[in-house]
Amino acid sequence: MLGRTQSAANGKLPPGSMGFPFVGETIEFILNREAIRVPPFVQKRLARHYKITTPGALFKYMKNLVLPLIGSENLKRTLLREINESTTRRHVQSWASHDVVDVTEATSTMILEYIAKRVISYDESKDARNLKENYNAFVRGIVSIPLNIPGTGYHACLQARDNIRKAIKDIFEERKASKMKHGDFLYCLLEEMRKEDNIMSEALARDIIFGILFGTYETSRLAMTMLVKFLSQHPEVVAELKKEHEAIIESRGFEKSEITWDEYKSMTFTHMVINETIRLGNILPGIFRKVVKDVQIKGYTIPAGWMVMINTTVLHLDPDKYDDPLTFNPWRWGGKEMTKSSKTFMGFGLNPRLCLGADLAKLQMAIFLHYLVLNYRWEFAKGGDIIRRPWLEFPNGLHIKISKYLE
Repeated sequence: MLGRTQSAANGKLPPGSMGFPFVGETIEFILNREAIRVPPFVQKRLARHYKITTPGALFKYMKNLVLPLIGSENLKRTLLREINESTTRRHVQSWASHDVVDVTEATSTMILEYIAKRVISYDESKDARNLKENYNAFVRGIVSIPLNIPGTGYHACLQARDNIRKAIKDIFEERKASKMKHGDFLYCLLEEMRKEDNIMSEALARDIIFGILFGTYETSRLAMTMLVKFLSQHPEVVAELKKEHEAIIESRGFEKSEITWDEYKSMTFTHMVINETIRLGNILPGIFRKVVKDVQIKGYTIPAGWMVMINTTVLHLDPDKYDDPLTFNPWRWGGKEMTKSSKTFMGFGLNPRLCLGADLAKLQMAIFLHYLVLNYRWEFAKGGDIIRRPWLEFPNGLHIKISKYLE
């Protein structure tokens, strides 16, 4: 109440309750709910205009560091080949050797193996530091009531965060003591730290590593799991995908080859499926920005220092923007430009602070689809329920039976 009174001194605040003292509306925000629809308390505050802060110097600096790792040029030159063979094909092939596969778990292993190897040369099979389990625990409590008591999600989240930070710190120390030259992102950061007049401290470097691993791992595994869930419910989409990817093989003239960049760019329907998965799945709860100065919108004041959340679910499920918005319909993207961000699609964030890993995520999903629909048939086994609290979760996993097509 004090915060509302003080803030209101500079103008009229937007309408709505401030919630309970101390906790605000955190409880309603993190309650389990149906994953697809817009949460009730957001519906009450539905707004049409947003004010987003522009990126600062630190963001630009970090962007210039990260893009050589996961930007489109490196995807075309190096990462396409690695994602093709060393990760995707091998992992999807291994799924068929099991009676039932939990897609949430299987994609976690696949994504982390790839990105952690590129970032810190991490090999889970040879390293006792279990990053996957710690990141999973971190995600489960990342948005929770801040009660640091054993048994709470917040306490488990803090423990997992500390475990990850310690693992990253240990890897830094090992690498600094080693004279070997690694071709990973950590090596680039260490080289940056050795430059004169740089702003890269070891603490900042470790935070960048933490953020890259978290961002690429969590969002990519959830997107791929949602992809399999939607396809399992829509065989007509699988048939259209199979048709597109068979045409790629036919035009190539031989099957035993990896996807080329031109072939990837030609996957029109595949990109439509990816966009529709991101739109309807709404992997992230929203986009957060801090207001750096008082903003006037329709007679209301959003005070400096407030955090503004753009609820992308509201936008992506708006019937004024999308016909029958709760239906999975990749054909709705036909004839539209496949942009990563627009006024009606913010699945990868919003310019100018677009998700730096957007191109990598789309490439991973496309190659995954290529090997999956061409070589395997699958059917739903169990699980598949989805909730938000507010992060998207599969509490019972997503279990499928998968088998290879007969030659």
